[in-house]
Amino acid sequence: MSSDPWGRVDETGTVYVRTADGEQVVGSWQAGTPEEALAYFERKYEGLVVEIGLLERRVKTTDLSAKDATTAIDHLRQQVDEHHAVGDLEALRKRLDALVSTVESRREERKAQKAKQSDEARQSKEKLVVEAEELAASEQWRAAGERLRALVDIWKGLPRLDRKTDDELWHRFSHARSAFSKRRKAHFASLDAQREESRKAKEKLVAEAEALSGSTDWGATAARYRELMTDWKAAGRAQREHEDDLWNRFRGAQDVFFQARGEVFAERDAEQRENLTRKEELAIEAEKLLPVTDLKAARAAFRAINERWEAIGHVPRDARPKIEGRMHAVERAIQDAEEAEWRRTNPEARARAAGLTGQLQDAVDKLQKQIDAARAAGNDAKADKLGRELEGRKALLDQALKGLEEFGG
Repeated sequence: MSSDPWGRVDETGTVYVRTADGEQVVGSWQAGTPEEALAYFERKYEGLVVEIGLLERRVKTTDLSAKDATTAIDHLRQQVDEHHAVGDLEALRKRLDALVSTVESRREERKAQKAKQSDEARQSKEKLVVEAEELAASEQWRAAGERLRALVDIWKGLPRLDRKTDDELWHRFSHARSAFSKRRKAHFASLDAQREESRKAKEKLVAEAEALSGSTDWGATAARYRELMTDWKAAGRAQREHEDDLWNRFRGAQDVFFQARGEVFAERDAEQRENLTRKEELAIEAEKLLPVTDLKAARAAFRAINERWEAIGHVPRDARPKIEGRMHAVERAIQDAEEAEWRRTNPEARARAAGLTGQLQDAVDKLQKQIDAARAAGNDAKADKLGRELEGRKALLDQALKGLEEFGG
């Protein structure tokens, strides 16, 4: 018979293992010596030790699921319980029990972690739903649309929740996206309709602008082009594919008209500048008539100059007041000379002036005599009153005398 601390082989070749509950039959060995029998079953024990060690490392260092770990533990426990190995089987049971505790602890940790992740995922999805519902009312069509697409990608990257919760949140999320898409579609449909109206309106403006491009009614046509531009701005934008073409046609028609007008005006401006030079020469010639010494000659000369002036034509608008003012000044000076000559040579006016002067002189002489008489009589109050009246009559007499001098008398 052969034995070691954990097993023995009896004389019949039966192999036993020692346990806390006493010896347990391991198996029967008939092929060799008892020592070989013990060695064989001890190797089976070492095999179990290795397998349990490998499972312990897998549980600690990999993401082995609790279910798979439990299956593996049960398989090893069955082998230990079947006593087909010689060794400290109780130690193996204790290691397996500890491993069960580790797996259960890992299971609870993962369950808690999963619950935490699920709660975080639920909160994240609720935030996505709230943001999507806010964006559903936005009119920032491009930015809101891009953000909603980004939210979908974020949603796809989050873990699924329980079916009920996940479905409810997805329904709200999807409804918000649909509401935004519906509003955006309606907006752009309305915008398309408006742009079509704008296109039709601008087509009419272009047609009129092109029809006017050959006009030579410069003032009225330029004014109408300004009105057309105001109408163009008020018409709004047409579709992008039409807007640029319409604008190029509209602007091109105006350019044709204004280029033609510019050429005509440039020619006219050159002619008017030449007219201004000629009128400045006539103004200098007219100004040499002043001061008037020979009224008849001055009047005839000015009339001849003015006839040449009228034949010349227009000058630049900004120069017109100054050059015409110079001619008017000469004309007024000649008219003033004519009026002075008329007053000087008018017999009736001279007679009226002389008669008024005589009457005033008689009144002055009469008042002076009355004053002298009042002074002689000692009536100073009367003399003072008559003196004030005398001063007024003398002032009138002075004016009458000056008027009489204008008539050479």
